[in-house]
Amino acid sequence: MKKLAIMMFALCIVSSAGYAAAAENTVEKASQPVVQVNNEGIKNPPSKEDMIKMRKEREAAFEQKLGLTEAQKAKVKELRIEGRKKMKPVMEQIKLKKQEAKVVKLSRISTQMQEEKLAVIDKELAALEKQAREIRKQNMKDFESILTKDQKKILKQMKKEGREKFKRGHQHPCPPPCAQEKDVEQK
Repeated sequence: MKKLAIMMFALCIVSSAGYAAAAENTVEKASQPVVQVNNEGIKNPPSKEDMIKMRKEREAAFEQKLGLTEAQKAKVKELRIEGRKKMKPVMEQIKLKKQEAKVVKLSRISTQMQEEKLAVIDKELAALEKQAREIRKQNMKDFESILTKDQKKILKQMKKEGREKFKRGHQHPCPPPCAQEKDVEQK
């Protein structure tokens, strides 16, 4: 019981330090352009406001390309809200399971016990991710149900182009983990 309390306390400290750093960075980035490179050549992520702006621009371009009517746009907005309501609890559970896995990895229990606990967590995560995929599939079916035949053809072409673009961007294997991650793992 004491070990669990200590692990939870340590997790709270680590996460609160991360949140404080993130909050500090958010305040600084609010007035910065979408992509900024620091002195070390590392790109900083865009601010929350920039992300919202970019998402709205993509949504508008998507709606325009499909040629959605105002009634369809209203229905899409309604479907999006419903989809988020369905997805939110699943995503929260996934986040909690990932945090639980992190706590287990940082714990001082034997390697065998860690592996056993992580195997259980991995199975639970896989089930939750499958549930999330099913929700996404249903959301897509609901969205496609409000489209006309022509709009469905355009959407199919857009999906094909998106898959091709994704493949072009992911042709090379992932780079090796950065040195900082190796240092953390060794400790």
